[in-house]
Amino acid sequence: MTVTRRTRAPGARAAYLNGPALALGLAALLPVAFLAVFFLLPVGGMLARGFLPEGRLDLSGVPEVLGRARTLRVLWFTLWSSLAGTVLTVGLGLPVAFALYRLRFPGRALVRAVVVMPFVLPTVVVGVMFRSLLASRGPLGGLGWDGTWVPILLAFVFFNLAVVVRTVGGMWEGLDRRAEESAAALGATPFQVWRTVTLPALAPAVVSAATLVFLFCSTAFGVVLTLGGLRYGTVETEIYLLTTQFLDLRGAAVLSVLQLVAVVLMLAVAARTRAATETTRRRVGAKAAARTPRRHDIPALGVTALAVAFVLLPVGTLMVRSFRRSGRWTLENYRALGDPASTPALRVSVTEAVANSLRTAVDATVLAVVLGLVVAVVVSRRPRAAGWRRVVAALDGAFMLPLGISAVTVGFGFLITLDRPPLDLRTSPALVPVAQAMVALPLVVRTLTPVLRSVDPRQREAAAALGAAPWRAAWTAEGPVLARPLLAATGFAFAVSLGEFGATSFLARPDRPTVPVVIYQLISRPGVEHLGMALAASVVLAVLTTVVMGVVERLRVGSLGTF
Repeated sequence: MTVTRRTRAPGARAAYLNGPALALGLAALLPVAFLAVFFLLPVGGMLARGFLPEGRLDLSGVPEVLGRARTLRVLWFTLWSSLAGTVLTVGLGLPVAFALYRLRFPGRALVRAVVVMPFVLPTVVVGVMFRSLLASRGPLGGLGWDGTWVPILLAFVFFNLAVVVRTVGGMWEGLDRRAEESAAALGATPFQVWRTVTLPALAPAVVSAATLVFLFCSTAFGVVLTLGGLRYGTVETEIYLLTTQFLDLRGAAVLSVLQLVAVVLMLAVAARTRAATETTRRRVGAKAAARTPRRHDIPALGVTALAVAFVLLPVGTLMVRSFRRSGRWTLENYRALGDPASTPALRVSVTEAVANSLRTAVDATVLAVVLGLVVAVVVSRRPRAAGWRRVVAALDGAFMLPLGISAVTVGFGFLITLDRPPLDLRTSPALVPVAQAMVALPLVVRTLTPVLRSVDPRQREAAAALGAAPWRAAWTAEGPVLARPLLAATGFAFAVSLGEFGATSFLARPDRPTVPVVIYQLISRPGVEHLGMALAASVVLAVLTTVVMGVVERLRVGSLGTF
């Protein structure tokens, strides 16, 4: 018997490199160039100002910065508040995820929409909500929490609850109930079934959600800046103060590097748990049908009702107080927003600010979706060679980095690096949508990538075997499942761009502010009239983002926690 060894023709490798792989590589150059110019360059410029003050490396200031009493206080508050926010959010989110994804009851879709809504609300709006709720004249003013750390912690839970519910709920919805039913048939109590069967299966999703919540809490900006004032600050707000008020670029650079290292570690943990989650999802297969509640489900339904009340109370307080001034019902707060002459805090009317926000958000969304789609297509492929798999994994991780660098660092970096030809963009209105696109880009990638990875590559291979061009084969296999996720990603990007505040606060021109910038300008001024106008502007912005997210939720695709 003769064994014939198949050998690759000399030109096979070259043909392969000139085929789909080469096309994907060339397509990836565009988003990589965008990341290099509008993220790595500004961040590098900011760090260079801190560590290369005279053109040579100088790390002598690192011990001095980290040894400051204020720095230690900020690091400690960031750590413990993020940890506490994560524990509370996960503790509240697990029973809510069970109720919304495993039980069937009237109004479930509406409750899901309510729970998801806070995630895309602008952070500055969330800060205004809790200020109005816990202020001395607010509904919960008697608790005496105004001016303490409690509102910050509550805002963390409010903002990140959707991450836990969507991440864990999506996994829970697909778990096979037969293992749980078998354990129950053998005499296990509901708690024993949960501890021995359900929780181990959900562990990757729980760890992934907890990692992301910790990441979002530790990098929160608008919420802490609005509620913490000068007394409570995180690393993110400290970078802002060091940059804008003290011009301490060395201190800001040290904290930026420290934040980046911490976030890279968290993203690595999230990536590992995400891989485990996706493997489990492929294994469990189709979604299980929701069942009617039983007696032992009452606690989960009760916690869900409390969660809904927790979400709606600050929202309702914001809306009610926006129609009050001097103890009476009035539309004066809204009318004043249309008259820039009513206060020096307004350079333009709120109508103009809304138009600015919408135009900027549209531009940022188009940019983020186009680039995010290209990145998602590239990183969703499964190369056979280990080296190429590492390249794809590195590319996937690189586009998550904007989550971990302070938006303040990026915004200030824009000003000090993009100020000379051929990239003299410092006075260009294009900087704001570019910065917002950089913030929205990871969200688009993480919404589309799991969907593309779920497509069996054999479908593309079958289409190619029938003579379809590479792009046609990919569209035939992936186009039908990509339409709704792409619309959802567009909605997410648009909502996030509407509310982006960190980088926009640096880059927005005084004559073209966005609504979040106007809100912060108003709450920074003393006086009841300024607070009332800030409340009214917050309602306008919240309504815009809620309408967008209502459309996205109807699409019912993706997960907010798949970062």
